[in-house]
Amino acid sequence: MRVHITDVRSGDQLSEDIFNSFGLNVLSKGTILNDREISRMYQHQIDFIEIQRRPGTAPAETEKEDKPNSNYNPLLRPLYHDAVAGAEQLFTRALEEGKIYEDDVKESFQPLVDNFRAERDVVSLLLMLNSQDDYTYQHSVQVGMLSYYIARWLGWNEEETVRAGKAGFLHDVGKCKIADAILNKPYKLTDDEYDEIKSHPQYGYEILKNSFDDPGIALAALQHHERIDGKGYPLGLTGDKIHPLAKIVAVADVYSAMISSRVYSDKKDLLQVLRELFDLSFTELDPEITHTFIRHMIPNFIGKRVELSSGESGTIVMSNPTDFFRPLVQVDEQFIDLSVKRDLEIKQVFM
Repeated sequence: MRVHITDVRSGDQLSEDIFNSFGLNVLSKGTILNDREISRMYQHQIDFIEIQRRPGTAPAETEKEDKPNSNYNPLLRPLYHDAVAGAEQLFTRALEEGKIYEDDVKESFQPLVDNFRAERDVVSLLLMLNSQDDYTYQHSVQVGMLSYYIARWLGWNEEETVRAGKAGFLHDVGKCKIADAILNKPYKLTDDEYDEIKSHPQYGYEILKNSFDDPGIALAALQHHERIDGKGYPLGLTGDKIHPLAKIVAVADVYSAMISSRVYSDKKDLLQVLRELFDLSFTELDPEITHTFIRHMIPNFIGKRVELSSGESGTIVMSNPTDFFRPLVQVDEQFIDLSVKRDLEIKQVFM
Protein backbone atom coordinates (compact mmCIF):
# COMPACT_ATOMS: atom_id res chain seq x y z
CA MET A 1 0.00 0.00 0.00
CA ARG A 2 1.23 3.48 -0.87
CA VAL A 3 1.39 6.06 1.94
CA HIS A 4 2.73 9.57 2.35
CA ILE A 5 5.76 9.97 4.62
CA THR A 6 3.67 11.86 7.18
CA ASP A 7 1.33 8.84 7.45
CA VAL A 8 4.06 6.31 8.22
CA ARG A 9 3.67 4.49 11.53
CA SER A 10 6.45 3.09 13.67
CA GLY A 11 6.57 -0.64 12.89
CA ASP A 12 5.48 -0.36 9.24
CA GLN A 13 7.48 -2.59 6.87
CA LEU A 14 8.73 -1.53 3.44
CA SER A 15 7.42 -3.58 0.54
CA GLU A 16 9.79 -1.95 -1.99
CA ASP A 17 13.29 -0.47 -1.96
CA ILE A 18 13.48 3.30 -1.53
CA PHE A 19 15.74 5.42 -3.74
CA ASN A 20 16.36 9.17 -3.54
CA SER A 21 16.35 11.59 -6.49
CA PHE A 22 20.01 10.73 -7.22
CA GLY A 23 19.30 7.01 -7.45
CA LEU A 24 20.92 6.21 -4.08
CA ASN A 25 19.36 3.35 -2.18
CA VAL A 26 18.05 4.84 1.06
CA LEU A 27 16.33 1.82 2.63
CA SER A 28 15.81 -1.75 1.45
CA LYS A 29 12.66 -3.77 1.00
CA GLY A 30 11.63 -5.48 4.24
CA THR A 31 13.02 -2.75 6.54
CA ILE A 32 10.97 -2.18 9.69
CA LEU A 33 10.43 1.56 10.06
CA ASN A 34 11.09 3.33 13.33
CA ASP A 35 12.12 6.91 14.25
CA ARG A 36 15.58 6.77 12.72
CA GLU A 37 14.44 5.18 9.47
CA ILE A 38 11.64 7.73 9.16
CA SER A 39 14.12 10.52 9.86
CA ARG A 40 16.40 9.20 7.13
CA MET A 41 13.56 9.36 4.61
CA TYR A 42 12.89 12.98 5.59
CA GLN A 43 16.56 13.78 5.09
CA HIS A 44 16.41 12.36 1.57
CA GLN A 45 13.15 14.21 0.84
CA ILE A 46 11.14 11.05 0.19
CA ASP A 47 7.42 11.82 -0.26
CA PHE A 48 5.65 8.47 -0.81
CA ILE A 49 6.64 4.89 -0.01
CA GLU A 50 5.20 1.41 -0.43
CA ILE A 51 4.64 -0.58 2.76
CA GLN A 52 3.20 -3.98 3.65
CA ARG A 53 -0.54 -3.78 4.22
CA ARG A 54 -1.32 -3.22 7.87
CA PRO A 55 -3.38 -5.90 9.68
CA GLY A 56 -7.08 -5.11 9.54
CA THR A 57 -6.73 -2.63 6.68
CA ALA A 58 -9.13 -3.17 3.79
CA PRO A 59 -7.48 -3.22 0.33
CA ALA A 60 -9.34 -0.15 -0.89
CA GLU A 61 -9.04 1.79 2.33
CA THR A 62 -7.30 5.15 2.10
CA GLU A 63 -4.97 5.58 5.02
CA LYS A 64 -4.70 8.77 7.00
CA GLU A 65 -2.63 8.46 10.14
CA ASP A 66 -4.49 9.72 13.20
CA LYS A 67 -1.83 10.33 15.80
CA PRO A 68 -0.82 13.40 17.78
CA ASN A 69 2.60 13.77 16.19
CA SER A 70 1.62 13.22 12.53
CA ASN A 71 2.05 16.89 11.65
CA TYR A 72 5.54 17.15 13.16
CA ASN A 73 8.76 16.29 11.43
CA PRO A 74 9.82 12.94 12.97
CA LEU A 75 13.40 13.88 12.16
CA LEU A 76 13.48 16.20 15.15
CA ARG A 77 13.11 13.57 17.86
CA PRO A 78 16.30 11.57 17.11
CA LEU A 79 18.18 14.78 16.31
CA TYR A 80 17.10 16.15 19.69
CA HIS A 81 18.33 13.04 21.49
CA ASP A 82 21.58 13.20 19.53
CA ALA A 83 22.01 16.83 20.60
CA VAL A 84 21.40 15.90 24.26
CA ALA A 85 24.05 13.17 23.99
CA GLY A 86 26.34 15.68 22.24
CA ALA A 87 25.89 18.16 25.09
CA GLU A 88 26.99 15.51 27.57
CA GLN A 89 30.12 14.82 25.51
CA LEU A 90 30.85 18.56 25.31
CA PHE A 91 30.61 18.88 29.09
CA THR A 92 32.93 15.89 29.58
CA ARG A 93 35.53 17.25 27.17
CA ALA A 94 35.30 20.73 28.66
CA LEU A 95 36.04 19.29 32.11
CA GLU A 96 38.97 17.25 30.81
CA GLU A 97 40.54 19.82 28.48
CA GLY A 98 39.17 23.15 29.65
CA LYS A 99 37.75 24.07 26.25
CA ILE A 100 35.13 23.28 23.62
CA TYR A 101 35.70 22.71 19.92
CA GLU A 102 33.63 24.31 17.16
CA ASP A 103 33.39 21.06 15.19
CA ASP A 104 31.88 19.29 18.20
CA VAL A 105 29.25 22.03 18.58
CA LYS A 106 28.34 21.86 14.90
CA GLU A 107 28.10 18.08 14.94
CA SER A 108 25.83 17.93 17.98
CA PHE A 109 23.65 21.04 17.67
CA GLN A 110 23.74 22.32 14.08
CA PRO A 111 21.61 19.49 12.57
CA LEU A 112 18.84 20.42 15.01
CA VAL A 113 19.18 24.13 14.16
CA ASP A 114 18.92 23.34 10.45
CA ASN A 115 15.54 21.71 11.08
CA PHE A 116 14.24 24.43 13.42
CA ARG A 117 13.92 26.75 10.42
CA ALA A 118 10.97 24.80 9.05
CA GLU A 119 9.16 24.42 12.37
CA ARG A 120 6.72 27.01 13.68
CA ASP A 121 4.89 25.25 16.53
CA VAL A 122 7.40 25.63 19.35
CA VAL A 123 4.89 24.55 21.99
CA SER A 124 4.41 21.19 20.26
CA LEU A 125 8.18 20.77 20.00
CA LEU A 126 8.56 21.29 23.73
CA LEU A 127 5.68 18.93 24.53
CA MET A 128 7.04 16.29 22.16
CA LEU A 129 10.69 16.51 23.17
CA ASN A 130 10.54 17.24 26.90
CA SER A 131 11.29 14.31 29.21
CA GLN A 132 12.50 13.69 32.74
CA ASP A 133 15.91 12.34 31.72
CA ASP A 134 19.31 14.08 31.61
CA TYR A 135 18.03 17.42 32.87
CA THR A 136 21.33 19.29 32.62
CA TYR A 137 22.02 18.28 29.02
CA GLN A 138 18.41 18.42 27.87
CA HIS A 139 18.15 21.87 29.40
CA SER A 140 21.15 23.01 27.35
CA VAL A 141 19.51 21.83 24.13
CA GLN A 142 16.16 23.42 25.02
CA VAL A 143 17.79 26.75 25.89
CA GLY A 144 19.68 26.64 22.60
CA MET A 145 16.45 25.95 20.72
CA LEU A 146 14.48 28.67 22.52
CA SER A 147 17.30 31.22 22.18
CA TYR A 148 17.34 30.56 18.43
CA TYR A 149 13.60 31.19 18.16
CA ILE A 150 13.64 34.28 20.38
CA ALA A 151 16.40 35.89 18.29
CA ARG A 152 14.45 35.12 15.11
CA TRP A 153 11.27 36.58 16.57
CA LEU A 154 13.19 39.71 17.52
CA GLY A 155 14.08 40.14 13.84
CA TRP A 156 17.75 39.22 14.07
CA ASN A 157 19.38 37.99 10.85
CA GLU A 158 20.12 34.32 10.30
CA GLU A 159 23.76 34.52 11.34
CA GLU A 160 22.90 36.27 14.61
CA THR A 161 19.98 33.90 15.19
CA VAL A 162 22.23 30.86 14.91
CA ARG A 163 24.75 32.61 17.18
CA ALA A 164 22.02 33.07 19.80
CA GLY A 165 21.16 29.37 19.57
CA LYS A 166 24.81 28.47 20.05
CA ALA A 167 25.06 30.77 23.08
CA GLY A 168 22.00 29.12 24.61
CA PHE A 169 23.31 25.63 23.90
CA LEU A 170 26.62 26.39 25.66
CA HIS A 171 25.38 28.66 28.46
CA ASP A 172 25.61 26.05 31.23
CA VAL A 173 28.89 24.39 30.24
CA GLY A 174 30.44 25.66 33.49
CA LYS A 175 28.32 23.09 35.32
CA CYS A 176 30.81 20.48 34.12
CA LYS A 177 32.97 21.61 37.06
CA ILE A 178 30.17 21.22 39.62
CA ALA A 179 29.98 17.86 41.41
CA ASP A 180 27.03 15.68 40.40
CA ALA A 181 26.19 15.26 44.07
CA ILE A 182 25.44 18.99 44.21
CA LEU A 183 23.80 19.30 40.78
CA ASN A 184 21.48 16.37 41.46
CA LYS A 185 20.90 16.87 45.18
CA PRO A 186 17.20 16.08 45.82
CA TYR A 187 16.76 18.51 48.70
CA LYS A 188 17.83 21.94 49.84
CA LEU A 189 21.43 22.95 49.19
CA THR A 190 23.64 24.22 51.96
CA ASP A 191 24.96 27.78 51.67
CA ASP A 192 28.36 26.47 50.56
CA GLU A 193 26.75 24.21 47.94
CA TYR A 194 24.64 27.08 46.63
CA ASP A 195 27.74 29.27 46.39
CA GLU A 196 29.39 26.52 44.34
CA ILE A 197 26.38 26.33 42.01
CA LYS A 198 26.59 30.10 41.56
CA SER A 199 30.17 29.68 40.33
CA HIS A 200 29.10 27.94 37.12
CA PRO A 201 28.67 31.16 35.05
CA GLN A 202 32.30 32.13 35.79
CA TYR A 203 33.50 28.60 35.04
CA GLY A 204 31.59 28.65 31.75
CA TYR A 205 32.97 32.05 30.83
CA GLU A 206 36.55 30.85 31.26
CA ILE A 207 35.94 27.72 29.18
CA LEU A 208 34.21 29.59 26.34
CA LYS A 209 36.70 32.48 26.37
CA ASN A 210 39.43 29.89 25.79
CA SER A 211 37.41 28.16 23.06
CA PHE A 212 36.05 30.85 20.72
CA ASP A 213 37.02 34.26 19.34
CA ASP A 214 33.44 35.45 19.90
CA PRO A 215 33.30 37.24 23.29
CA GLY A 216 29.48 37.36 23.17
CA ILE A 217 29.22 33.57 23.54
CA ALA A 218 31.38 33.69 26.68
CA LEU A 219 29.51 36.70 28.07
CA ALA A 220 26.17 34.95 27.59
CA ALA A 221 27.43 32.16 29.86
CA LEU A 222 28.81 34.63 32.39
CA GLN A 223 25.71 36.84 32.53
CA HIS A 224 22.70 34.55 31.97
CA HIS A 225 21.82 34.76 35.69
CA GLU A 226 22.13 38.55 35.79
CA ARG A 227 18.84 40.41 36.18
CA ILE A 228 17.92 43.87 34.95
CA ASP A 229 17.07 44.98 38.50
CA GLY A 230 20.63 44.18 39.62
CA LYS A 231 19.64 41.25 41.84
CA GLY A 232 21.26 38.55 39.72
CA TYR A 233 24.72 37.00 39.90
CA PRO A 234 27.71 36.81 39.67
CA LEU A 235 28.28 40.55 39.06
CA GLY A 236 24.95 42.17 39.97
CA LEU A 237 24.74 43.91 36.58
CA THR A 238 21.71 46.03 35.62
CA GLY A 239 19.86 46.91 32.43
CA ASP A 240 22.05 47.78 29.45
CA LYS A 241 25.18 46.49 31.17
CA ILE A 242 23.96 42.95 30.42
CA HIS A 243 24.93 41.63 26.97
CA PRO A 244 21.95 41.20 24.57
CA LEU A 245 22.77 37.51 24.07
CA ALA A 246 22.71 36.99 27.83
CA LYS A 247 19.29 38.65 28.06
CA ILE A 248 17.90 36.25 25.45
CA VAL A 249 19.49 33.22 27.08
CA ALA A 250 18.14 34.33 30.46
CA VAL A 251 14.53 34.20 29.21
CA ALA A 252 15.07 30.83 27.53
CA ASP A 253 16.88 29.51 30.61
CA VAL A 254 14.11 30.46 33.04
CA TYR A 255 11.37 29.07 30.78
CA SER A 256 13.11 25.74 30.17
CA ALA A 257 13.97 25.31 33.85
CA MET A 258 10.39 25.93 34.97
CA ILE A 259 8.76 23.54 32.46
CA SER A 260 11.20 20.72 33.22
CA SER A 261 11.14 18.05 35.89
CA ARG A 262 14.13 18.25 38.20
CA VAL A 263 15.22 16.34 41.26
CA TYR A 264 14.12 19.19 43.55
CA SER A 265 11.03 20.50 41.76
CA ASP A 266 8.16 19.33 39.59
CA LYS A 267 7.69 20.82 36.16
CA LYS A 268 5.02 23.44 35.63
CA ASP A 269 2.60 23.79 32.75
CA LEU A 270 3.87 25.64 29.68
CA LEU A 271 1.11 28.26 29.73
CA GLN A 272 1.39 28.86 33.47
CA VAL A 273 5.12 29.49 33.11
CA LEU A 274 4.52 32.09 30.40
CA ARG A 275 2.35 33.97 32.88
CA GLU A 276 5.15 33.81 35.44
CA LEU A 277 7.61 35.10 32.84
CA PHE A 278 5.27 38.01 32.17
CA ASP A 279 5.42 38.94 35.85
CA LEU A 280 9.22 38.66 35.83
CA SER A 281 9.42 41.02 32.83
CA PHE A 282 8.62 43.94 35.13
CA THR A 283 11.46 43.21 37.52
CA GLU A 284 14.09 40.68 36.43
CA LEU A 285 13.91 39.83 32.71
CA ASP A 286 14.22 42.16 29.73
CA PRO A 287 10.62 43.25 28.93
CA GLU A 288 11.00 43.52 25.15
CA ILE A 289 12.57 40.08 24.84
CA THR A 290 10.12 38.48 27.26
CA HIS A 291 7.02 40.01 25.70
CA THR A 292 8.23 39.07 22.20
CA PHE A 293 8.68 35.50 23.38
CA ILE A 294 5.20 35.40 24.94
CA ARG A 295 3.47 36.97 21.89
CA HIS A 296 4.95 34.36 19.58
CA MET A 297 4.33 31.43 21.91
CA ILE A 298 0.65 32.14 22.67
CA PRO A 299 -0.75 31.34 19.17
CA ASN A 300 0.92 27.91 19.38
CA PHE A 301 -1.49 26.94 22.17
CA ILE A 302 -4.57 27.22 19.93
CA GLY A 303 -5.79 23.72 19.10
CA LYS A 304 -3.99 22.10 22.03
CA ARG A 305 -5.87 19.80 24.39
CA VAL A 306 -6.00 20.93 28.00
CA GLU A 307 -7.05 19.66 31.40
CA LEU A 308 -8.86 22.21 33.54
CA SER A 309 -8.66 22.50 37.32
CA SER A 310 -12.23 21.14 37.40
CA GLY A 311 -10.99 17.88 35.90
CA GLU A 312 -12.68 18.56 32.55
CA SER A 313 -10.79 18.17 29.29
CA GLY A 314 -11.14 20.49 26.34
CA THR A 315 -9.39 22.31 23.52
CA ILE A 316 -8.09 25.88 23.37
CA VAL A 317 -9.95 27.50 20.47
CA MET A 318 -9.01 31.17 20.82
CA SER A 319 -6.54 33.31 22.73
CA ASN A 320 -7.88 36.24 24.71
CA PRO A 321 -6.39 39.56 23.50
CA THR A 322 -6.86 41.16 26.91
CA ASP A 323 -5.59 38.19 28.94
CA PHE A 324 -3.23 35.91 27.01
CA PHE A 325 -3.15 33.34 29.77
CA ARG A 326 -6.89 32.77 30.10
CA PRO A 327 -8.08 31.63 26.65
CA LEU A 328 -11.40 30.37 25.32
CA VAL A 329 -11.69 26.61 25.83
CA GLN A 330 -14.19 24.25 24.22
CA VAL A 331 -15.37 21.38 26.42
CA ASP A 332 -17.66 19.12 24.40
CA GLU A 333 -20.28 21.54 23.03
CA GLN A 334 -19.65 24.17 25.69
CA PHE A 335 -17.33 27.18 25.33
CA ILE A 336 -15.64 28.38 28.52
CA ASP A 337 -14.08 31.83 28.60
CA LEU A 338 -11.44 31.56 31.31
CA SER A 339 -11.13 35.35 31.47
CA VAL A 340 -14.70 35.31 32.80
CA LYS A 341 -14.63 32.00 34.71
CA ARG A 342 -11.89 33.09 37.11
CA ASP A 343 -12.42 30.06 39.34
CA LEU A 344 -11.09 27.77 36.62
CA GLU A 345 -7.45 27.31 35.57
CA ILE A 346 -5.65 25.35 32.90
CA LYS A 347 -3.91 22.59 34.81
CA GLN A 348 -2.00 21.02 31.92
CA VAL A 349 -1.55 21.40 28.16
CA PHE A 350 -1.19 18.37 25.87
CA MET A 351 -0.43 17.89 22.20
